[in-house]
Amino acid sequence: MAKDVFHQQVKNALIKEGWNITHDPLTIRISEAIKLQIDLAAETTIAAERDSEKIAVEIKSFIGDSDISSFHTALGQYLNYSQALEEQEPNRIVYLAIPFETYYDFFQLPFIQRMLQRYQVKLIIYDPKQEEVRQWIK
Repeated sequence: MAKDVFHQQVKNALIKEGWNITHDPLTIRISEAIKLQIDLAAETTIAAERDSEKIAVEIKSFIGDSDISSFHTALGQYLNYSQALEEQEPNRIVYLAIPFETYYDFFQLPFIQRMLQRYQVKLIIYDPKQEEVRQWIK
């Protein structure tokens, strides 16, 4: 499986925020013949609660010819990964990581917003040049 164009930038951004990358990629086997590979898995310890938060991150660049086609793929993967993790690692939260320019342009369209709300998609908005997370949307 090929890594996304901005894979390393998102990984660096998460590390800057204190996340420990535990898997690159995270493999989830859903049957003997089928396995899913989510781009990254990370965790961080929340000192005040003495607890651990675990995430899985699917990274998308949206630099192809069609944003809507990229969105179809990204949403399908997100839903598949959410279901697989709900069954096998229910304490891990899935996020879709997208560039901030895509978020402020394409992801603000009413149709896309309705889809995000309907499927409760959690987002990480990242800046690939600065290698920073700009926003978490839960």
